[in-house]
Amino acid sequence: MTTDATNDATAGMTPAEIAERYGLHQMGVRPGLREYVRSLWARRDFMLVLARSRAEAENQNTYLGRVWDILNPTLNAAVYVLIFGLLLKTRDGMNNVIGFIVVGTFMYKFFQDSVTGAARAIPRNINLVRSLHFPRAVLPISSVLAELTMLLPALAVMAGFVLVSDRWMLHLDTTPNWRWLLIVPAVLLLFMFSTGAGFVLARLGARWPDVLNFLPFVLRIGMYASGVIFSIDHYLASGGVLATMMNYQPVAVYLNLARQAMLDEPSAQLSGELWLVGLVWAVVTLVVGFVIFWRDEARYGRD
Repeated sequence: MTTDATNDATAGMTPAEIAERYGLHQMGVRPGLREYVRSLWARRDFMLVLARSRAEAENQNTYLGRVWDILNPTLNAAVYVLIFGLLLKTRDGMNNVIGFIVVGTFMYKFFQDSVTGAARAIPRNINLVRSLHFPRAVLPISSVLAELTMLLPALAVMAGFVLVSDRWMLHLDTTPNWRWLLIVPAVLLLFMFSTGAGFVLARLGARWPDVLNFLPFVLRIGMYASGVIFSIDHYLASGGVLATMMNYQPVAVYLNLARQAMLDEPSAQLSGELWLVGLVWAVVTLVVGFVIFWRDEARYGRD
């Protein structure tokens, strides 16, 4: 009886219509954008587990383990402070050159490692991509989330640098104030922007592996073009076209927002306009990057 009823219900239907009736979907076909977002949200726990496991595996074969999450940005900042802040004395236009460089290097390292990890997300997990069906956007998102989990404890070290350097450079009895809370939205906006940029680079890295070899050089140029270790306005005429372009390019904006939160610097005064620019950059890059990545969904792991 059941078989006969089923046969009657599907009589005259094409194989594709029968498959759709029973929830079967053709492989290698890009899902609709709304369906893709729903599927991605349904796997949010999977993303968090991937992010946590990647963060824990980063230095699992070392003696210090997760301590390197703090040591890496700290040593990186110390090198730049020693060379540019103390030896070359590039402190013109800065009250607290140590704090200025430390905030810049900590935040830029997060961006750099986030987009690099996202760019390699598909090739690094190619066996997972070829063996399991899930929205591939899980991979670049989890890569950036892993970097975020490693940044959070490092922010405490960054704050410590700022407090100590304020006392040393400015002889101020500095204590955290309400502006320090602005580091939370500054990091959130940078996370959104890094994820959007990571989507674009993940698609490029999956299709053209040579992009992965060029990326470190592009990021190195980006470090100097974003004012990580010097004040852009001091070396370029403030208000000029080039200075405006460099100050309002997204990475420089987010470094400036972090400095507005943590420092009292003439080149990083609190600016509602800049926070609005940062929000626009973050939202637009995240949405556009997500759509760009989604459009190639059917090709990942098949090229």
